Amino acid sequence: MLTVDFARLPVGPGTRVLDLGCGGGRHAFEVLRRGADVIAFDMDQSELDNVAVMFAAMDKAGEVPPGATGETVQGTALDMPFEDGAFDRVIAAEVLEHIPDDMTAMREIFRVLKPGGTAAITVPSFLPERICWALDEDYHTAPGGHVRIYTLAELSAKLKSTGFEVGPHHHAHGLHAPYWWIKCAVGVNNDDHPLAKAYHELLVWDIMKRPAATRIAEAVLNPIIGKSVVLYVRKP
Repeated sequence: MLTVDFARLPVGPGTRVLDLGCGGGRHAFEVLRRGADVIAFDMDQSELDNVAVMFAAMDKAGEVPPGATGETVQGTALDMPFEDGAFDRVIAAEVLEHIPDDMTAMREIFRVLKPGGTAAITVPSFLPERICWALDEDYHTAPGGHVRIYTLAELSAKLKSTGFEVGPHHHAHGLHAPYWWIKCAVGVNNDDHPLAKAYHELLVWDIMKRPAATRIAEAVLNPIIGKSVVLYVRKP
C-alpha cells in the first residue's frame, strides 16, 4: 500500500533515495523495484532487520534490477548519519507527526537532500486525524504515537521556512479513514472487534485484488476523507 505517487516522485537507475522512518519498508521496496539505490532508515532495529530480509528475498527472486541496491541504517531523524546533499530523493511517510521537534527533522531532510532534489512528505490529513483523536484518547497518547495534527497550511509553511520550494499535494487512502474511525470508536487496541475485523478484511482484499469499483471509490473519497496528505517539495 503506497502513499507516495511515484509519477510525482520519479526514481530509477542512478537515483539515490532515503526512505526516512521506513517502518515495514513499503516505499523502500517499491524504490528498489524501480532500480534506484535506497537506504531504509528507522529508529527501530527490529523493523530494519525485517526490511533487510525482504531486500535479500527480492534479490533472490529476481525482483531487483541490475545495479540497484537496498541498505538499512538505524538512527534518528534529528541527527542523520549522512553527508550534506547525499540523496536525490527523500521519502518521509507518516513520520513528522511522531516527532516533537519536527522543525529539526525538516532541516535534516533539507540538509541531506541534493540541491534540485525532491522530497515527498506525508502526514495524516487534518479531518480524519481530528476525528480519531476525538474518538479515542489512546490513539494519540500511546508512547511513540502522534503528537500533533497538521493542517496542510501549517505543514507547507514549516517546510517553506526550512528552505523548501513547496509543490503539489494530493490525498491518499480514502478507504482507510473509516477503518481507523471504527478502530477508535471500539477501542484502538481492540483488534478482535467484529466490525473492525470485517473492515480490515475488506481492506486486505482491496489491496490484494485492486478491483475497479474500489479504485473509483477511493479516487472519489481521497480529496474528502483521504487518511494521508502527500506534499512534494524541492530543495532549490
